[in-house]
Amino acid sequence: MNLSTKILIGLGLGVLAGLGLGSEGVPFAKAWIAPFGAIFLNLIKMIIVPLVFASLIIGVCGLGDIKKIGRIGTKTLAFYLGTTAFAIVLGLVLGTIFQPGLGLSMPGAEVKTAAKAAPPLMKVIVDIFPSNPMDAMLKANMLQIIVFALFIGGGIAVVGEKAKTVYNFFDGLAETCYAIVGMIMTIAPLGVFALIAPVVAANGPSVLLPLLKVIICVYLGCLLHAVVVYGSLLKFVGGYSPIKFFKNVLPAQLVAFSTCSSSATLPVSMECVQKMGVSKEISSFVLPLGATINMDGTALYQGVCALFVAQIYGIDLTSAQMMTIILTGTLASIGTAGVPGAGLIMLTMVLQSVGLPLEGVALVAGIDRVLDMPRTTVNITGDAVVAYLVGKSEGKKA
Repeated sequence: MNLSTKILIGLGLGVLAGLGLGSEGVPFAKAWIAPFGAIFLNLIKMIIVPLVFASLIIGVCGLGDIKKIGRIGTKTLAFYLGTTAFAIVLGLVLGTIFQPGLGLSMPGAEVKTAAKAAPPLMKVIVDIFPSNPMDAMLKANMLQIIVFALFIGGGIAVVGEKAKTVYNFFDGLAETCYAIVGMIMTIAPLGVFALIAPVVAANGPSVLLPLLKVIICVYLGCLLHAVVVYGSLLKFVGGYSPIKFFKNVLPAQLVAFSTCSSSATLPVSMECVQKMGVSKEISSFVLPLGATINMDGTALYQGVCALFVAQIYGIDLTSAQMMTIILTGTLASIGTAGVPGAGLIMLTMVLQSVGLPLEGVALVAGIDRVLDMPRTTVNITGDAVVAYLVGKSEGKKA
């Protein structure tokens, strides 16, 4: 069996085990099953920083001159931010159609939460640039690591032959990281099983029913965004079969659905797009960037949840407020880290931007993990789509 089949089996068995254990089996699941999922995640997290740093440097060096790097970077950002804005609009449309919060009285709606306030936009922009790159690596601050890697890669490209030794070091480091990823992925089916089973056991059907409309909105929105938006881009811009694409990217989607982490899925995503013919230099540049700034699924979720919170509190959003949600959510996606739960922090920024009660965050916090799975899957799917489109536009096919 190939890896995607094994992961799918692990996912299915995890769901069945979670349903079988039920709420009574949560302590057992957390004590004896969840630790194996934590080990799998820790192994992936262990390799993320060196993998992103080395592969991005090699990707920038492979692109050659600085003008070329700027051109590819501009294309990548345009695709990422454009699809993100579209995702928020889709989320708002679905929230308006389904009206998930209309007439719903939820326990704890009046309770104040200690939601962490989102930082001002300019602070987010300033914090992108590291004052201490080593500290950024220790804290796994992905945006700062990416910026530092871009400068290192650009510097090596400018220096040329004299920096050949430095280039060889990072090239060797990147290849070593790829080999370690291969070792880690051999236990992916077990890791996926151990991650999913406790979640299903803790969030059984009875807990999810009151928020079923929100869950349906987010899952349906993610499916529509992947099939309609990404499918259209692949078919009409990339000239590539969407069915073939989704089949090739399935292993990465399954890992993303299980881990809820764009960063953790990055090694598998790189392998998938390279099998589709995208060159290593393009995938090494576009995918690490996408794991940090491309948050289409999270943006869609923010649109749905903003309307859900507004409907819970009986607040009618104006068209100007909806436009503010679109703009804020698009910009907020740049600062959303590719790790589980980060979307909740960004949701506070969106709620603040239109004056909605921040305590509304508490209403979706309980099902955040369930909503995190489809939106992360959409995030990494978008990364792969953009990598293919940028690769084709540059003629960089393996």
